Amino acid sequence: MMIMMEEEVIGILRSNGIDVVSTLPCGRIRRLLELVHSDIELKAIRLNKEEDGVGISAGAYLGGGKPAMIIQSSGLGNCFNALLSLSVTYRLPLPILSSWRGVHNEVIPAQIPFNKALPDALRALGIPYKEIRTREGIEAVDEVIKEAYENSSPCVALLSPAIWTGSDSEELEHAFPKRNKKRCVSYEKEIRDGEMTRYEAMRIVAEFLDGECVVTNIGIPSKELYAIRDRALNFYMLGSYGQASAIGLGLTLSTKREVIVLDGDGSLLTTSVLPTIAAEEPHNLSIFCMDNGTLGSTGDQLTDAYTVVDMELMAIAAGIENTVKVHTANELRYVLEHLYQHKGPRFIHVIVKPGNQDTDNIKLSPEQIKRRFMEACVTV
Repeated sequence: MMIMMEEEVIGILRSNGIDVVSTLPCGRIRRLLELVHSDIELKAIRLNKEEDGVGISAGAYLGGGKPAMIIQSSGLGNCFNALLSLSVTYRLPLPILSSWRGVHNEVIPAQIPFNKALPDALRALGIPYKEIRTREGIEAVDEVIKEAYENSSPCVALLSPAIWTGSDSEELEHAFPKRNKKRCVSYEKEIRDGEMTRYEAMRIVAEFLDGECVVTNIGIPSKELYAIRDRALNFYMLGSYGQASAIGLGLTLSTKREVIVLDGDGSLLTTSVLPTIAAEEPHNLSIFCMDNGTLGSTGDQLTDAYTVVDMELMAIAAGIENTVKVHTANELRYVLEHLYQHKGPRFIHVIVKPGNQDTDNIKLSPEQIKRRFMEACVTV
């Protein structure tokens, strides 16, 4: 019996030890995605935005896992900043299998301009890639995965739809579970001016840290935690805006440690990861949304959370059930004292004052941050 191309790709993923695969659909790889999500050896994560997969993959690798992504090539455009400021900056391996639209019997005009220029864009950004245009070239997927892990970098396989010829007739049947959900929400809360600064709130969180992995939002929040309590289990983000909670989710896939994310309202407003977190139900994840209502690292410009959006209600709407809002130091300490009485995911909405603490830059290189974090993470 002839092995279909999709089964061959699954075999390549398995033989390379890939254990976490983040996906976002493309109609040309329907069968491959069905197989990925039904494979018991692969933890498959359904994305709402491709960029979140970069953060999830980073976290999975930092925790000791071996991630990969499978997305449509158009979605690579959504990933470029995260790939460069996270994967490349910290030297994190990430093989990406990309359904290459716009190059073979394409019927959607909008797919052509970006995807025609995609190889040039990848070369300009220094992201290695391989074009796989025929069924005979499918073994290059193995080379892409090995190159990513040997060189600690992203590496892309551009998979022409031509290689799947003959697979559509073998497409798996959908087996939809019954869509039976019941949600009853009674919510009435007041958002007042914060009594703490973000620095003061983070200092309280730091008092309670023991063996938790901590991911800190980019810019000044990372500098503040570094000044408050530097520790090997802190992962300081230097770039990749919006990826803090995605990295935290990825970590929960590869470590049994409790994972704390010190995120911000601006960062969470730009991501689509909260519904993914709710769907995955990581029991060891706590997200502290330090809501100062501004973009603190870029000059305190107001966010929609200052004027309109309730971040706790947004988390509830995404499907996260264990949420709480705090305004004061005593309230925050109470939450921390009882944090692990309930399984995650937990969303703690911390209302803080706008403004930043004057702190020094982090005196660690990206690779030093990564290396000591990974060593500490696997130490029992």
